[in-house]
Amino acid sequence: MMQSTSLFLPATSSPPNAAPQQTWKSGPSAPVIWQSEVHVWRARLDVPWSWTLDEALSLDDRTRADRFKFESDRRRFCVARASLRLILSRYLKTKPGRLQFETGEFGKPFFANEKLSGGLRFNLSHSHQLALIAITREREVGVDLEYMRSDFVTDEVANYFFSPAEVQQFREVPPESKTQSFFSCWTRKEAYIKARGEGLYCPLNQFDVSVGPATPAMLLDSRVDAADVQRWSFHDIAAGDCYAGTVAVDGACSRLVLWDLNEL
Repeated sequence: MMQSTSLFLPATSSPPNAAPQQTWKSGPSAPVIWQSEVHVWRARLDVPWSWTLDEALSLDDRTRADRFKFESDRRRFCVARASLRLILSRYLKTKPGRLQFETGEFGKPFFANEKLSGGLRFNLSHSHQLALIAITREREVGVDLEYMRSDFVTDEVANYFFSPAEVQQFREVPPESKTQSFFSCWTRKEAYIKARGEGLYCPLNQFDVSVGPATPAMLLDSRVDAADVQRWSFHDIAAGDCYAGTVAVDGACSRLVLWDLNEL
């Protein structure tokens, strides 16, 4: 039987408002995902380059990697793309280099051949030395991961990227929680627009998410589509120290499963 990690466990003695404990386990070689589940994989980007990673890359991956100016950025991109392919190949039982992707109008990748995808949807985000890959079946998903830098957190940046309602929430956050709250808001917004497949073409001031690590991740309002408030569910992801992460999925999630591609 496949071993899984669920965030939706029977009630314990924890306080009622406490966030569910998140535990990462080594990912299986042949994972099975049900339509009600969301799987999130965590991958290191600072692992030694190997034949396994090299063989997983496609010609398109290599072409895109060559566009990066700095070797460090090129290497992280290659490890992230190879990790994505290695993970998806476990679900589809095929060689990772044979997986073919296309991109939507605003850049979101998807399987070129829907019949060979098994209904899988996926999304990738990487920052600093980690990547998150979110996987669902038959429904859209978006994930965002950010390495938290306190020097980036200013009122000016918040005013530029956040909606007026989010800015107001951010102003009420205590100074010691500003950095975490800023990046919680940031990743929630990014996960939403990535799930919708619109990227930054979706106006950031036209929807409101909850702000702050102590508040449940959710979409509070959307001037883009009012029905989205009930449509999308959000979950913060504890990827590691100094990281903020969020996954947004179309519909309810009965179980969030966390896998590690490699040991941390």
